[in-house]
Amino acid sequence: MNTEYKNPLLERYASKEMSEIFSDQRKFSTWRSLWIALAEAQKELGLNISQLQIDKMKEYQYKINFSDAKKFEKELRHDVMAHVHAFGMQCPEARPIIHLGATSAYVGDNTDIILMREALLLVQKRLVNCMRKLAAFALKYKNMPTLGFTHFQPAQLTTVGKRAALWLQDLAIDIEDLKYLIDNIPFRGVKGTTGTQASFLKLLDGDHNMVAQLDRLVTAKMGFASSFPVTGQTYPRKLDARVLNILSGIAQSCHKFGNDIRLLQHLKEIEEPFEENQIGSSAMAYKRNPMRSERMSSLARMLIAMSVNPQITASQQWFERTLDDSANRRIVIPEAFLTADSILLICKNIAEGLVVNDRVIETHVQSELPFMATENILMEAVKGGGDRQKLHEKIRKYSMQASRRLKEGLNSNLIESIKNDKDFGLTEGDLNSLLEPGRFTGRSAEQVEEYIYGHIQPVLAGYKHIPDTEEGLEV
Repeated sequence: MNTEYKNPLLERYASKEMSEIFSDQRKFSTWRSLWIALAEAQKELGLNISQLQIDKMKEYQYKINFSDAKKFEKELRHDVMAHVHAFGMQCPEARPIIHLGATSAYVGDNTDIILMREALLLVQKRLVNCMRKLAAFALKYKNMPTLGFTHFQPAQLTTVGKRAALWLQDLAIDIEDLKYLIDNIPFRGVKGTTGTQASFLKLLDGDHNMVAQLDRLVTAKMGFASSFPVTGQTYPRKLDARVLNILSGIAQSCHKFGNDIRLLQHLKEIEEPFEENQIGSSAMAYKRNPMRSERMSSLARMLIAMSVNPQITASQQWFERTLDDSANRRIVIPEAFLTADSILLICKNIAEGLVVNDRVIETHVQSELPFMATENILMEAVKGGGDRQKLHEKIRKYSMQASRRLKEGLNSNLIESIKNDKDFGLTEGDLNSLLEPGRFTGRSAEQVEEYIYGHIQPVLAGYKHIPDTEEGLEV
């Protein structure tokens, strides 16, 4: 049992829910549902198919005889025909009409689309719950001043909530793209061997309208609003690239969030959840490593890189089809979804358990705030009758002295120097008022409220049916 490779996505990271979507049971029962839908539509259009045949197929839709299918595949070297024979063994009455007029891609490609749509819906659920947690966090901390960074150098102040709104906005872009894809993903449909529907035209006595109706009937029976207007033997592999581009976008957003948390944890300002008995290092017992964010970033990089794979596959298809995509897609599509599932489970876990060290944040703000406040101090002193040019030069000199002190490990004395200089004419109360951090965060709090209430809540209102629960492995 422990002498074979085990996929970490299944053993450590992804949910059972996502794994089941790409299970053999789900895959092959979907093949059978497609054969049933085809037979039903063909019967409705007048072909000699009995209700008994359809009923027998339905009886065994989920009772898959895997061992028989495995024996047939070893003999026939063809997975679809192996399952046609295995299905026919269970319902011999229907054996003559199973897969009638169809090609392998009818079950293979249509099933892939069905399963991808199911997996996208699960990803949507995960994404919605991540957004809920970040939206709540952003509102809670909308007013808390914190250092803003450009180039990871201290810049103007922002708020903890405003920064979280930036993380949230990335996910909001992703959910918009995801919703559009889910709502508009097309079915392959009933297209035949090279996409010409020639076999179905023959079955339906050359009636083009009935062939088109067959395509529409099966598409509707399988729960899709539309199918690809034209295909080769397979649906365009650009769809796979499109799907993985969406998953890559989610990975990009989560990676950015995870990286920021890792940097903030280094600053001891904000930390990811840390369990009471969690060990940060096998050697350094005092360490609190941001292992969740690191894991999320690690998986995100893999998914971003994975998204290139179907782009290459789509670009290298020959004419109506080749088979060099098959083994590749069999691996990359399920693993991309399992990876996205893992990333979003971790993302929610981090977002709902963030620890904000407000005193550390305040200390960092106070260490940089005097430099940021110098322009306001200068304006206030000039309003009181001071000489702007003379005071500007003094502030420059005091700032340089204070900066040197900080580099020597000493406290800044910038405000003390200004307070003791009579030319500024400012009292301690004046300076304290000018150094109130909330004066330097601009419209951060207002932006958070406007964004959450005006943009995010209307989006999330459309997902009230999604419960705030997740099923996954321990993160």
